[in-house]
Amino acid sequence: MKQLTGPLSGVRILDLSTMIAAPFGATLLGDFGAEVIKVEMPGSGDSLRGMGPFKGEEPLRWPGLARNKKSLTLDLRSEEGKEILKKLVAKSDVVIENFRTGTLEKWGIGYDVLKEINKDIIMMRVTGYGQTGPNSHKAGFGTPATAYSGFTYLHGYTDRPPISPSFSLLDYITGVYVAFGVAAALYHRGTEEGQGQMIDIGLYESVFRMMEFLVTDYDQNGKIKERSPGLSGHSAPAGTFQTKDKHWVVLVTSSDSTFNRLAKAMNREDMLEDERFYTNSVRLEHFELTNGIVADWIKQFTRDELQDLLDEYGVPVSPINSIKDIFEDEHYKSRENIIEMDHPRLGKVKVPGIVPKFSETPGRIQRGAPDLGEHNEDILTGLLDYSEEEIQQLKENKVL
Repeated sequence: MKQLTGPLSGVRILDLSTMIAAPFGATLLGDFGAEVIKVEMPGSGDSLRGMGPFKGEEPLRWPGLARNKKSLTLDLRSEEGKEILKKLVAKSDVVIENFRTGTLEKWGIGYDVLKEINKDIIMMRVTGYGQTGPNSHKAGFGTPATAYSGFTYLHGYTDRPPISPSFSLLDYITGVYVAFGVAAALYHRGTEEGQGQMIDIGLYESVFRMMEFLVTDYDQNGKIKERSPGLSGHSAPAGTFQTKDKHWVVLVTSSDSTFNRLAKAMNREDMLEDERFYTNSVRLEHFELTNGIVADWIKQFTRDELQDLLDEYGVPVSPINSIKDIFEDEHYKSRENIIEMDHPRLGKVKVPGIVPKFSETPGRIQRGAPDLGEHNEDILTGLLDYSEEEIQQLKENKVL
């Protein structure tokens, strides 16, 4: 039987990045077969190794975010470290980095230098604000970049300060763009006119791209959308509702046909003839009234009763799941959204599964998240033909 190794089998990626956004993109590529060599600073490694949550001394983000990677320690500030990197670039397809703008150029290993070594190299560059523009020199992290994007402005209650997402949402969204950008560049490089190139994204740009409704509404109507605790201005009814047994659910009717089905489920078909409710545009003018009617109706049912009824009528509703709910959910289990992998000290550890699902070349976990420098000898001897004596000298010089 043919061994399936993923659609990116044969692609070699040098992941020079740290923390979440760019490394997550590299992990996604690794999930689908790319060989990912994670280059880390000797002694300390990726700063994500020191980020919570923890179990004892073990960072619990690390297994899921660094799986399918090899770890090579390399001080890129040293001349010997730069030479090793250049040798690796000559044998690689992609470099992913998220140093502050100009850092690699200062060290003499910027894109212009690396493409002289390998004209087909693809370099993915992730910074807070991009490689160009008046803010390009600034340090960038996910939460400030989320605020800069306009996303934070929309969230919270009007009588309280805006709120940031409770996890690194923008970083993970950017990671998806990283994987998408690299895959698109690899495809282009494989065409008749293809070549290597540099890809540039600022953290804030990834979520800003998803808010076209803000851009065109302000351009055409001059409207500044203010924050709200849930969906508003798009459809009605929409929001968070509580069931009879005190569970929270989300219900949204994003089209008139969906509301028509909800009205039938509620036995309120009279609303379909009422000038306050018969189209989404008029329901938005009576948003609080519409939501109030739905909220009172939902309180008559338990969570499971409501789910069964609205599923029957084809109305989108979902419980607001905790992670405990997710672990117990049969759909998550059937989709393999949570999978188990080996860990050198924890034994077994559960991590998110691989998405999307390919019918012919599915992704898989080929190796667990590496310990710092775990693959130094394998990479240097197997790929670059360094001798044991040379490796020992690099260690003594603190290059590795």
